[in-house]
Amino acid sequence: MKNENQKARDDFLSHADAIGDDILADTREMLGSMPFILPVLRERPEYFALSSLADEMVCRPKHLSPKTAELVALAAAAGTGAEFCMNVHIRAAAKEGASRDEIYDTILIAALVGKTRVLAPALRELCDAYPRDTAGLQVPR
Repeated sequence: MKNENQKARDDFLSHADAIGDDILADTREMLGSMPFILPVLRERPEYFALSSLADEMVCRPKHLSPKTAELVALAAAAGTGAEFCMNVHIRAAAKEGASRDEIYDTILIAALVGKTRVLAPALRELCDAYPRDTAGLQVPR
């Protein structure tokens, strides 16, 4: 790493504690609650500052409204089965103006896409095992 970049990094990291405090406060304001993992990760100030700044930028992208970003986060949480994250993002989506129906639709879309995680590989294996029954189908790999 170039000396000037290393100095910039070191200068940034010298403020990791203060940045971490701000990130926790901003997160509580943004989501209306505090995800469990953040205060635990905060125990490592340098990692937390670097990682959380990137996460914050991803969670509030320039090209999506906060409501849409929260609905996407909810769909991802539902798709991965992250129950506590679903709880946080349902409430955060509501805080950003999402209606119950919008939240419900988001969950249904996540469920539809999530079930393909089971169906797609299982049905590919079925078609491989019984190719004569699927002669007219294209089975992409």
